[in-house]
Amino acid sequence: MTEQTTTTARRVAVVTGGSRGIGRESAERLAADGFAVVINYAGNRTEAEAAVAAIAAAGGEAIAHRADVADEVAVAALFDAAEEIFGGVDVVVHAAGAMTLAPLVDMDLDALDRMHRTNIRGTFVVDQQAARRLRGGGAIINFSSSVLALALPGYTAYAATKGAVEAMTLILARELRGRDITVNAVAPGPTATALFLDGKDEATIGKLAGQAPLERLGTPQDVAEVVAFLAGPARWVNGQVVRANGGIV
Repeated sequence: MTEQTTTTARRVAVVTGGSRGIGRESAERLAADGFAVVINYAGNRTEAEAAVAAIAAAGGEAIAHRADVADEVAVAALFDAAEEIFGGVDVVVHAAGAMTLAPLVDMDLDALDRMHRTNIRGTFVVDQQAARRLRGGGAIINFSSSVLALALPGYTAYAATKGAVEAMTLILARELRGRDITVNAVAPGPTATALFLDGKDEATIGKLAGQAPLERLGTPQDVAEVVAFLAGPARWVNGQVVRANGGIV
């Protein structure tokens, strides 16, 4: 009887892109806050299982589940697994994303299409399932980027996808009126993840780090703090884009 009561009361989070970077740090932080966590990954099973093992070693509970975030059947199965194993879903952190950088004139259109599929369609598909499945008192947390405001050359295509994410976030928050579900987006600035650091030389990284008044890159832990806030106590923050960027914009 005690075990059944505990299972019913447990809050559950689905974290897409949860095997590495900001997604993984967010998954570990939510687990530390008492969430059972479903870590979604696209292809790297080893990293996903390492994230599950880290959460278990810290006393938390997690499983890994593979799904392409742009595939509506696979994402529905992801939510099915969360419901079957943990009893429901309360929070969705949609951290999965793709980034290819080039000036607009040079951007490969296949790369553009891949980013659109992951960042735009993926957000739409994950949010659609979240809107259908989340329990009352839940939260949907999408990921935008502070490059929208910075308007940095080379980020045209990527920033365009994140503009779409912000539009979806703000409108979905209003569409869920009466459900007691918040919908927000986190927009990190330069953050020391593999996605951000890939392809950048030391001079570029140093220049970006120096933009913030705090004079450093953000860390996945910095961003996970914002995710934890939006997933838990921030019930009066809704339909917002939180720019976690150290003050660069």
